[in-house]
Amino acid sequence: MTSDETQGTPEPENSGSGDTPFHFTDKRKVDPTTGHKREVPDGGTPDPDDAAVAPGEGDPLEALDFAPEGEAAEDSEVMQAKAEAAEHLDALQRERASFTNFRNRARRDQEAARTQGTQDVLTALLPVLDDIERAKAHAELSGPMAAIAEKLDASLTKFGVERFGAVGEEFDPTVHEALMHNTDAEAESTTVNLVVEPGYRIGEKVVRAARVGVVGPE
Repeated sequence: MTSDETQGTPEPENSGSGDTPFHFTDKRKVDPTTGHKREVPDGGTPDPDDAAVAPGEGDPLEALDFAPEGEAAEDSEVMQAKAEAAEHLDALQRERASFTNFRNRARRDQEAARTQGTQDVLTALLPVLDDIERAKAHAELSGPMAAIAEKLDASLTKFGVERFGAVGEEFDPTVHEALMHNTDAEAESTTVNLVVEPGYRIGEKVVRAARVGVVGPE
């Protein structure tokens, strides 16, 4: 800072003698009254030091309300990548749910087809099984035929076939077909007293109800 700035001495614009009056132009950069920096008058020549950023004013880019072009483009790419990742994840979850439903449906269909196949075979064998049961009841099944009958029963059991219907069972109209009905004064409930043809079922599905004779109270 020059002595003119610190001491406030005006610089004479015109010096002379005689009757010509003196006229001073105050070119000091700091107003001695307020202590503030003076603005450059229109048409004046700014001081090169005035163009510099005053200490403490910070980065001039801080006043900008937008990000630099490179950073904005990078943020846009990141957001686009996240959106695409979310779409792919949603599509993957949908495909997984669809596959799970398909797998469960296929298992049910396979089990139903297996049960239906076993039922068809059992229905075709019912006359043979009935003959075997009659032979057992009359003690006419012995020797090799008895061994064959046992193997046949074991094979049917392996595929979930169950034979039911025996004397003394409580009569159940959902699994028993009563061909004959007798009364007994001493009977307390209706029970099976004669098995004409045993019943067969696969799991919970009744293929044929047991054909029986029953006795019940008067």
